[in-house]
Amino acid sequence: MEIKPDKHEAWNNRGNSLDDLGRYEEAISSYDKAVEIKPDKHEAWNNRGNSLDDLGRYEEAISSYDKAVEIKPDKHEAWYNRGISLRNLGRYEEAISSYDKAVEIKPDYHEAWNNRGISLKNLGRYEEAISSYDKAVEIKPDFHNAWYNKACNYALQGNIEKAIENLKIAINLNPDTVRESAKTDSDFDAIREDERFQSLL
Repeated sequence: MEIKPDKHEAWNNRGNSLDDLGRYEEAISSYDKAVEIKPDKHEAWNNRGNSLDDLGRYEEAISSYDKAVEIKPDKHEAWYNRGISLRNLGRYEEAISSYDKAVEIKPDYHEAWNNRGISLKNLGRYEEAISSYDKAVEIKPDFHNAWYNKACNYALQGNIEKAIENLKIAINLNPDTVRESAKTDSDFDAIREDERFQSLL
């Protein structure tokens, strides 16, 4: 950039490295340079949103993702990331709409199906949430997060058999992480005293 100060790719990549180091403010400054040079650089707008999200500046992050999808409406990552920021703000309906856009563009986007399920769960729409998790594991059968989330939803519905069945699968896929989460997850409070649940932990 010393040689070619208007090389937007370098500013964007510099931002990515800073973001990887957790230096989010500096990363944002680099992305700002990239979009100042090339205002339609959707990658930089999306990346800028990610750094803002990491700082908890969700409204600003959403504005950046909005710019990204305005420039490139089929950028599924930006729709997905926008959904995450909206969910962080508790705007679950809007988050679901963003995830819907992401999976409309990329139907095999298992993370988007999983996160869509989480927002539906937050709205108490457990059956729809389970359908979303089902899509996630249909695409990626070893995706332990979705199996775990299914177990949570079944526990919230009081369906102990299904909760245990799905939790077992999640534990088989990632024993340490899943057991650690399940120990304190309030979603399992209704079945916590059940022997079958305790034996899994």
